[in-house]
Amino acid sequence: MKKLYALIVFVLLAFPALAQPTTLLHCGTLIDGLQNQPQSQVTVVVKGNRIVRVDRGYTAPAAGDQVVDLKNKTVMPGLMDMHVHLEGETSKGGAINRFVQNPADLALEGAKHARTTLMAGFTTVRDLGGTGANIALRNAVNRGFVPGPRIFTSGKTIATTGGHGDPTNGFRRDLMGDPGPEQGVANSPEDCRKAVRQRYKEGADLIKITATGGVLSLAKDASGPQFTEEELKAVIETARDYGFKVAAHAHGAEGMKRAIRAGVTSIEHGTYMDDETIALCKKNGTYYVPTILAGRTVADSAKVPGYYAPVVVPKALAVGPQIQGTFAKAYKAGVKIAFGTDSGVSLHGKNALEFEFMVEAGMPPMEAIKSATLVAAELVGMKDQLGSVEGGKLADIVAVNGNPLQDIKTMRNVTFVMKDGVVYKSE
Repeated sequence: MKKLYALIVFVLLAFPALAQPTTLLHCGTLIDGLQNQPQSQVTVVVKGNRIVRVDRGYTAPAAGDQVVDLKNKTVMPGLMDMHVHLEGETSKGGAINRFVQNPADLALEGAKHARTTLMAGFTTVRDLGGTGANIALRNAVNRGFVPGPRIFTSGKTIATTGGHGDPTNGFRRDLMGDPGPEQGVANSPEDCRKAVRQRYKEGADLIKITATGGVLSLAKDASGPQFTEEELKAVIETARDYGFKVAAHAHGAEGMKRAIRAGVTSIEHGTYMDDETIALCKKNGTYYVPTILAGRTVADSAKVPGYYAPVVVPKALAVGPQIQGTFAKAYKAGVKIAFGTDSGVSLHGKNALEFEFMVEAGMPPMEAIKSATLVAAELVGMKDQLGSVEGGKLADIVAVNGNPLQDIKTMRNVTFVMKDGVVYKSE
């Protein structure tokens, strides 16, 4: 008997996949992220953290198999949001938080928002800018300490002195100091190279720069360019050396053009994108992450007295309403669009509202869903692992009641969430 037990233990250690149970997802409707038409009555076979295959019909379970009944649901790849800020969340008078929150506060708040995001069906996100607690949060999720989406984080944003992302904007003058590359502020090609290398040292997954002014920074300008061509070139060249993709926050056209010519991977927001910028995006294969939800949110919040600092209000009222129209124009022109919300600027867990705004602006529901699955997977360089439901890929799978191709609002209520083969939500 002892010999038999020892043999079983040896086999399980030598072949760990044999110890993993097989899960059969019986799907009434499957949007696999690849085809333009959904499939009916299929079984997704999952073993460990991988999808083994997709069977036609409802596969009968073998002894020991687990069955999840999703026959009355629409099943999709795990959703992916390409622009979030997990460390915080919009609130009236929230600018004061920078003076009262410690890194530990941000990390714990981030854990809360990460769980909320995962429960909303978003199994992968790009966290584009924080204090550095977002790196610790990514590590905690990866280690299984806290539930959350798969996080690709830029750590601290790279900005210019006084620009969008300078962490001391709005401070009393004797508190401003002169932050440099370590704090994410760069004012020369040399600074830019050092800032990228510092993000590498800290463990970031990608680089985020602020190519123009921004709405919520405590500074007057919302759209002017804030890096020179030489500085941008230094960022991109160094990022490539270190294996980084670069996301560029940008509202104004000139800042976008400089960033695209320099070689950024994606433009975030893109509010005042003009025809020349659109042509550059298409020529260079640059992705566009619109964040319509953020535009809607800041425009509405700015109408509430005291919600934002006075310097922010006119920017929010001017910039916010423009983004949806820019998205419509860019989509019609054929720019590659990846789903992103800027959640944190809006409430976490409400990410799916972006689908509604995209469809409202003219994007068919299937394309909107693909922007948050296959296209997003391409943007993060994980198309071979994520973005579709097919054999060999990571088992990130979600489901909703109803048919989102007929009513995109059903995306608001994700009722089943599997990430990396683990079920986090099942109703």
